[in-house]
Amino acid sequence: MSVRVIRKYANRRLYDTQESRHLTLDEVRELIVDGERVRVEDATSGDDITRTILLQILVEREEAGEPLLSETVLTQLIRFYGGEFQGFLASYLEGSVSAFAERYDAMQDQFMNFVRANPIADATRRNLAMWEDLQKQLANTWLGAA
Repeated sequence: MSVRVIRKYANRRLYDTQESRHLTLDEVRELIVDGERVRVEDATSGDDITRTILLQILVEREEAGEPLLSETVLTQLIRFYGGEFQGFLASYLEGSVSAFAERYDAMQDQFMNFVRANPIADATRRNLAMWEDLQKQLANTWLGAA
């Protein structure tokens, strides 16, 4: 999968080089939720600042509604920085979130297969549309924080 390059200018504006237009942080989040891989570069230096932008998106999502990361979790994460287990925790968290995402996708695939096999086609299509909307809302909430 190709990586969409976004440049961040000194005026804090984000520019999508693929679509030749400016983006908001929320639009970058939407790209990520939709499965796009992004790389954010400082327009002047060319430095990769993707992590900084992703952290900004997380902060906005955490402040926008029901937080994914509790104060307890954040406090514990801060305590691991600089410690001997920082690398281990980073690998553990990455593996755990990846495993969760795989299970989530498998569950969604199983549900879709069940719905497609259901003989009550019209009701199934309506329910499927509602399910997809719910899944997208959950993904926006969850991935917006990931």
